[in-house]
Amino acid sequence: MNILGIRYGHDAAAALIVNGKIVADVSEERFTRTKNDCSFPIKAIEYCLKQGGITSEDLDCVAFPNASAPDEFFKFFIVPEGMVSVRQPRSYLGRLKKILLDLYGAGKKEGLVLPLYQKRLPLSAKCRIHLAGHHLSHAASAYYTSGFTHEKTLVFTLDGVGEGVSVAVWRGEGNKLKLLKQYGPEASLGWFYSNCTEGLGWRHGSDEWKTMGLAPYGTPVSGALTGFHPEFAEGELVTPHNYGKFGRWNDHGANHYHGKDSVKLSSVVAKLGRENFAAETQRVAEEEALHIILPWIKREKVRKICCAGGFFLNVKFNQRLWYTGELDAQWIYPNPGDSGLPVGSALHAFYSVHPDVTPQKFNDVYSGPEFSSSQIQTILEDRGIAYSVADNPSLIAAKFLAQGKIIAWFQGRMEAGPRALGNRSILMSPLKAGNKDIINARIKYREPFRPFCPSMMYEKATDYLINLRDERFMITTFDVKPEKRDKIPAVVHADGTSRPHMVLRDTNPRYYDLIKAFGDITGEYVVLNTSFNIKGEPIVCNPREALKCFYDTGLDVLIMDKYVVEKTAPFKRTAAGQ
Repeated sequence: MNILGIRYGHDAAAALIVNGKIVADVSEERFTRTKNDCSFPIKAIEYCLKQGGITSEDLDCVAFPNASAPDEFFKFFIVPEGMVSVRQPRSYLGRLKKILLDLYGAGKKEGLVLPLYQKRLPLSAKCRIHLAGHHLSHAASAYYTSGFTHEKTLVFTLDGVGEGVSVAVWRGEGNKLKLLKQYGPEASLGWFYSNCTEGLGWRHGSDEWKTMGLAPYGTPVSGALTGFHPEFAEGELVTPHNYGKFGRWNDHGANHYHGKDSVKLSSVVAKLGRENFAAETQRVAEEEALHIILPWIKREKVRKICCAGGFFLNVKFNQRLWYTGELDAQWIYPNPGDSGLPVGSALHAFYSVHPDVTPQKFNDVYSGPEFSSSQIQTILEDRGIAYSVADNPSLIAAKFLAQGKIIAWFQGRMEAGPRALGNRSILMSPLKAGNKDIINARIKYREPFRPFCPSMMYEKATDYLINLRDERFMITTFDVKPEKRDKIPAVVHADGTSRPHMVLRDTNPRYYDLIKAFGDITGEYVVLNTSFNIKGEPIVCNPREALKCFYDTGLDVLIMDKYVVEKTAPFKRTAAGQ
């Protein structure tokens, strides 16, 4: 089966599943360069079809994480008359009437009209629509990629709100997901955290990790945020919270949201101080989420769980949950926010039709565009950019890092999701504390308190981290061993934790070899890794964007495939502590 998953809304994205395998997965923002783009993801869709070597007429199914297909789908696609969904949407007759009006325009305003150069994509008569729903798609993204489907597993989905649901608990067993409990907006911990983020002066739905990064610098003030969040006990909602209506501003293709609580919360910020406010926000979110999850684990007598939904981008909570000791295995889908919904809806479509097929454990996120050596060379030469060719790019990069230089590393297929995991990365030595300040100030142009993450050889991870589990996707923090904190200070946060990317050679050999070569030179098999972008912009996708970012920042060296570009100015680097 060829199944196209489509997410239309903030963090729009598309994914192609072929016979149960993720062939392509990409957010629309990577092509449009609009952070959190909420446009219909036509560019992402076109990429997925191209990557799969198919046309839209080869699709067997189009899957949506919704109760009904969005209107825009019927504009960008030519839908055969009589095409129906696998699971009928609500108000089916009304939906059918709307489809006919869209197709034939009878008594209806034009609405969205495509220009001639934007060709509509035809679907064949065999194609069906699969409507999985928002939280079911989140659950499917985690469950069907976990490798846990052979035994009873609990699946938790938490976010702001999706189709009227903010919290859901599922039982996964034998390729089937059963809903056990769900709550609406009144139970949303995601909205609480986002309102607090806006109260700090940052963007709701985009900047929550700033709040999380600031929290370790403060001291929680228990009770200071009572009345701004729901409360849970024994896995049940005991005190709902009325969030009211949210305002929305569409700014150049991306939505910005406003919660009414943020006005009062900004006054609490002024009273507590920014650091203490962030610390209390994090404390409340962690405590309330534990009050949901731990009782369900004990009630269902399981020790393996799967998680998805934007709330699980909170890597500090993920650590807190793991460190309870109540779990033997904890799988968080690496792209747990809404841009991961297309994969979930498409996987749910596949396993609904093929319930006897055993899902395979998810191994990597390298499912975006890639560029050949010849393409990269042509781009460099057309622009008159001097370059050298490295026989061993990994070794060259490691030597530059050991010299204190900052490397832009552009290799292979782009990562799906919010993390750069060694194919669209900015790298620096973690051995000096001041390197964190250099990258924040001169490369990323972002707040100085924000931490950076380590990429480390998989085999060496136990040398650095305490109470470790398999973590290849930077989705959970762990305590750093005290004796190692001064060895790699640029990737250790203020609370003594780090969010690792454990690199296997089978998954990314060139990046693994870079880390190993750096370790052979310095004695530490860790490099500082951050996404190849600047604050407020999506991760770079193509070589042209890589060059723009390279020449517009304080980066020293750009390595694209085997091509090495260095800046001609004399290399100088000064920072506190160096």
